[in-house]
Amino acid sequence: MPVNRQVLEKYIEQYLSVSRFRDYCPNGLQVEGREPVARLATAVTASLAAIELAIEAGADALLVHHGFFWKGEAQSIVRTKKARIAALLAADLNLFAYHLPLDAHPEVGNNATLGQLMGVSADTFFGDQMLGAVGTLTAPVTVRQLANRLESATGRVPLILGPAEREIRRIGWCTGGAQSFFHEAATLDIDCFVSGESSEFVTHLAAESGVTYLAAGHHATERGGVRALGDHLAERFDLDVIHLEVPNPV
Repeated sequence: MPVNRQVLEKYIEQYLSVSRFRDYCPNGLQVEGREPVARLATAVTASLAAIELAIEAGADALLVHHGFFWKGEAQSIVRTKKARIAALLAADLNLFAYHLPLDAHPEVGNNATLGQLMGVSADTFFGDQMLGAVGTLTAPVTVRQLANRLESATGRVPLILGPAEREIRRIGWCTGGAQSFFHEAATLDIDCFVSGESSEFVTHLAAESGVTYLAAGHHATERGGVRALGDHLAERFDLDVIHLEVPNPV
């Protein structure tokens, strides 16, 4: 049954504790569409492809992790940004976006859902705004076994930086582009750090610190949050929720 757009936004704001985060973009309703929301589509990123799929599916709102209006980007609504926003406005389609609050939520967050895929739950947090997580596997596995587990769950082959046959048990992780967290993670009592992306320095830091690094894909590690939040909202408001998968190898 339909839910009022403002009621939906207020609930998500409170559920994700949006106000406690300093973020690089606005969290919440980014583009206003029709007021009643009966069908909600979720996607990782508000790309034109995702917007067009949501319109085709008859959605009243699109909920994403990566929305618009990032700090440091050009403010002009031209070219690709114009095409995306024009499509939303023409269809009267709401766009909701939640970035760091969706990374960090203990139940439906990207870190929580990635931990579930790896078979580990967080017992310690670190890094900027405590976004990084650390936990212990119930039984040790090799790096390659953990990589295979992630590949099976996400469909993407992780990049392994470090000895693949090393046995590990204590894991740190943060989804998406959190390779900068590796500087601090490498000083913690962990065997392996998992994120979405890698950078040039990571190869050397992994070798010198003895902490293996797995880059499992920015998109692949951040599919869980929007899907889990969509499932939660479907149950909470009796909404029709669909997930849109727009493949991304990064």
